[in-house]
Amino acid sequence: MLRFVVVVLVSLVTLPALAAERSSRARVSANGTFSVRMVEQEPGKCVLEVSKESGPLWAVKECVGGVDDLYFVSNDGERVWVIYPLAPKGTKKLPGKKLKKVPAWANTVVAVQVDRHGGRVDERRLTEFVDQRELAEVRQMTQHLKWLEGLLGVPGKGPRLTDAGRIEFETVGGKTHKLSF
Repeated sequence: MLRFVVVVLVSLVTLPALAAERSSRARVSANGTFSVRMVEQEPGKCVLEVSKESGPLWAVKECVGGVDDLYFVSNDGERVWVIYPLAPKGTKKLPGKKLKKVPAWANTVVAVQVDRHGGRVDERRLTEFVDQRELAEVRQMTQHLKWLEGLLGVPGKGPRLTDAGRIEFETVGGKTHKLSF
């Protein structure tokens, strides 16, 4: 009987902890005016929040990424780039002769740009950043890919927002890339 009571008490204490909301690291725009973060209220229920010092500016009630993804807000606070450092593997082979040798797992979206209404303004695929010759350096896991330097145990400099308002990052091939708003 005592064990039953202990199990019930432990269950009641841990259930609220499992339901606690999680959030991504807040990141500030290059001009320091806006900040962005993703809040996961519960699995499958998210809010992308863009704020000023005075409080929330806008929010999108949609999971455009996870709390472990990277979020960068533009200097006008209207757009957000979401970079997926642990991108899911692609499943469809790319069409065309030029891309015949590119494996299906490399056909995956690794970055999206969304506006204040949650609409996708732009998206980038792994093959736009990593050349076919460098795909062997992408670290493959069971269902995901590690393609960025400086994150998830991959040595190098992590993605960063420059003073000019561009996002700079290095891929596992060692090349520097930029995303603009």
